[in-house]
Amino acid sequence: MAERIYLAHLAKDGRKQTVQEHLRGTAEKCSDFAGSFGAEKQGELAGLTHDAGKSTAGFQRRILQDGPRVDHSTAGAFECMKRGQLFAAFAVAGHHGGLPDGGGRGDGPDAGTFFGRIKRAAEGGLENYDAWQEGLTLPDMAVPPDYATKDRLAGMFFTRMLFSCLVDADYADTAAFMDGRPPRFENADGMETLWARLQAYISAWFPPRGELNARRCAILETCMREGQRRAPGLYTLTVPTGGGKTVASLAFALAQAKSRGLKRVVYVIPYTSIIEQTAATFRKILGKNNVLEHHSGAAFDLEENEASTAETERFTRASETWDAPVVVTTAVQFFESLFSCKPSRCRKLHNLAQSAIIFDEAQMLPLPYLRPCVWAIVQLARYYGVSAVLCTATQPALGPIIRAFAPELSQEELCPMAAADWDAFCRVTFRRAGRRTWAELAGELQAREQALCVVNTRKAARDVFEKLSGEGNFHLSTLMIPAHRRAVLDEARRRLREGLPCRVVSTSLIEAGVDVDFPAVYREEAGLDSLLQAAGRCNREGKRKPEESVVTLFQGEGRPPRLFETAIGAGRMVLERFEDIGSREAVHAYFSALLDLKGEEAQDIHGILPLMESEFFPFRAVSERFHLIDSPTVTVYVPIGEGKTLVERLRDGEGGRELYRDLGQYGVSVYAQHLEALDRAGAIARLEDGSFVLADLTLYSGRTGLAMDVEVGKSLFV
Repeated sequence: MAERIYLAHLAKDGRKQTVQEHLRGTAEKCSDFAGSFGAEKQGELAGLTHDAGKSTAGFQRRILQDGPRVDHSTAGAFECMKRGQLFAAFAVAGHHGGLPDGGGRGDGPDAGTFFGRIKRAAEGGLENYDAWQEGLTLPDMAVPPDYATKDRLAGMFFTRMLFSCLVDADYADTAAFMDGRPPRFENADGMETLWARLQAYISAWFPPRGELNARRCAILETCMREGQRRAPGLYTLTVPTGGGKTVASLAFALAQAKSRGLKRVVYVIPYTSIIEQTAATFRKILGKNNVLEHHSGAAFDLEENEASTAETERFTRASETWDAPVVVTTAVQFFESLFSCKPSRCRKLHNLAQSAIIFDEAQMLPLPYLRPCVWAIVQLARYYGVSAVLCTATQPALGPIIRAFAPELSQEELCPMAAADWDAFCRVTFRRAGRRTWAELAGELQAREQALCVVNTRKAARDVFEKLSGEGNFHLSTLMIPAHRRAVLDEARRRLREGLPCRVVSTSLIEAGVDVDFPAVYREEAGLDSLLQAAGRCNREGKRKPEESVVTLFQGEGRPPRLFETAIGAGRMVLERFEDIGSREAVHAYFSALLDLKGEEAQDIHGILPLMESEFFPFRAVSERFHLIDSPTVTVYVPIGEGKTLVERLRDGEGGRELYRDLGQYGVSVYAQHLEALDRAGAIARLEDGSFVLADLTLYSGRTGLAMDVEVGKSLFV
């Protein structure tokens, strides 16, 4: 009797991949991926067992006759559990539908939890899959790391990393078969080449001209030297605003990668609004093909049982694997992936091992999720060969939290000499002005030729801007498409250089990472970190005397948004206590007060860490609780200028990383209420791929962006 062949995949051209072929291919890739954190054998085991359940008559009907869906993950998980391999079992159980909650050993076979599924397998509830192991040899001594077995939370993190390896290996092997050859991607350069490009880029800065540039170059040289000298670990880089921390931190990361064999640099930014600028800077330095820009506008998810093709593989690799020398992403993408249970979100995680990760504007780590975020950073630095850098001019007081998670993990400052020169970067004088109506504020701005005004809400920015008259007045908010924001900033820089009238009214998007130099800045009352960030846009190049460069702090109309009340309270305390609110002592006092005012519970508002401690591997429950943005936004594309052509290409069914990246320059992120109002007014169209396009172009202005008021409703967005 002929031996039956069990198929894992069937290509459109008739080629067949057997279960054993797919298991071997996936195991080889998974072992290689897991080797970056010393778990090769665990990876091999997960790869060899993950699709054991495809060796059944039911799955063969599914693949050959388009039969009903079949649970083919539980069988492999059961095989791992029979061998005492809990972590691999969880990874296998979740590799299609997502990591399940662990549940308890008393769960019934229909519970849907991990232990419920294992019980179903143990009680004979699965179709016979005995043929899966023919010709396969499972690895001996697949011993997990000690830290994963001794600490439940560390074990949960390890499981997620192993899960990432399996998902990526499974998708990659499937795509290679379906396409008939390994997937082809843009060529990227090695770290030695990137280091050489950085050296070429900064060579014109030496010898430095002027005292301020000399200090910037000294900071840069220190970061390069420390990057070559130090082992991967947890560091701070505290550089005054205007000290050149973006390039300096990149230099440290590349030096670490070159000298310590790290695989990539990941740059985590708090604001989507400035990610394009940072990515553009890095592309200019390192080359286009070496920098991957990833944010919410470029996500491609493979859902359970969806066939992976060469085309979808390219899309998913662009947004899911982070397999690039330099990745620029958002804090939302980074941390939500670390706490997700979805295969598509977790696929990239194993590529964080042996990386240099820069957390730009580290003071912006979200307070309601601060403890889980810091815990995740500690895990990466402690066990996964990561060099993590908290980079900012206003360093948050995270020492006590870090020590609580890892007493032995030191948090060292990379550039202490920057602290010694802190006063040399003081280029402004602060003035407290009390309460101002928007009309009074507009009058003060109108009296100046050049000034920047930063307010707390998009509505306030529009109200103040609309009260200005004459030439040289500009508005900035996230209601404007990035292409228009960039054009406004370019025009503002030109006018500032040429001494022409230039008054910009903006939300906080201008405060971090935007290189502008105004002689005067007005900032609505906010947290101290925001005040200092706004001050960093005043006399940025140090060409004027500090007493001539005034940052005016004022209270705006009405009560501040509730979101800012605690930060404002802590900021007021510092304003009363410290003469120099930009000193490191004042900043430390501010963040200490902010954390004290909120309390420990407010640093993990949804109880994520206690949930992980009290329940057994609650992957799905954690994923449901961890959302940095409580009101997720949706992108609406505005078909104007080049955006019109790009939208037409999207309408015609074209896709791809380049198209979506280009479209990002013509997208506005709106909250659900705003989207619903636009929909009720018939102002948007939904395309077949799920994208939204603004149909009523009268609602968009190149000067103020997308209207918040539409015919059927009105909303205020902070």
